[in-house]
Amino acid sequence: MRTSRESSLSGKKVILLGGTSGFGLETAMAAAEEGASVIVVSSSQQKVDSALIVLPEGSKGFIADLGDEKQVAQLFKKIGEFDHLIFTAGDELKFSDLPELDIDAAKQAINLRFWGAIMAVKHGAPHIRTGGSVTLTTGALGRRPRKGTLVISGMASAIEGLTRALAVELAPIRVNAVCAGTVKTNLLASMPELEREAFFSSIGDKLLTGRVGNTKELAEAYLYLMRGSFSTGQIIVVDGGSLLV
Repeated sequence: MRTSRESSLSGKKVILLGGTSGFGLETAMAAAEEGASVIVVSSSQQKVDSALIVLPEGSKGFIADLGDEKQVAQLFKKIGEFDHLIFTAGDELKFSDLPELDIDAAKQAINLRFWGAIMAVKHGAPHIRTGGSVTLTTGALGRRPRKGTLVISGMASAIEGLTRALAVELAPIRVNAVCAGTVKTNLLASMPELEREAFFSSIGDKLLTGRVGNTKELAEAYLYLMRGSFSTGQIIVVDGGSLLV
């Protein structure tokens, strides 16, 4: 039998922007297991179709370019009222030293991850029911950058500040963020498999946990922030201890 805490999402409507892969999809599955009605959104019909195959019957999916405000506004008009909004959308992470930085590509990444989050909250917040929440996504590189991550680190820091500002702006709607460390997802899909596994191993060996994270572990943080009715303006770090080593 589930405890009252475990079933607190039962009957709630959860919107996951970027919820068709990685820890977004994992969170959608976990919320659905607790009785929530989930809606996942992606710019790819194929990704939406693939996600709906693994999600419970009754789950829904929509297509929208989350970097386009008109499409975002139309999306929330179609969805109507809901309880929790989770933003995990983002293209593949690309590392680059400053001299080789592709500014246009960097602007596109920032448009989706940062401005996309703002547009989602701008048009989604009016539809959030009493007691609802928003959870954004940022990364540990914002707190501890390394060479080649200036755009990624800059965006992560900006999203932390955005989270706190939105918590003040939208109160009593709660606004929090998950700050993710290195997690095995498809964001490094373009990297050859052997090289990718070597990368994960090299990072994991330095962490206090002795390994990188997985999508289930990240999903737990999103579930906590949806349930946590007294938490707002907070950044939950799930990084295997990377900020301490």
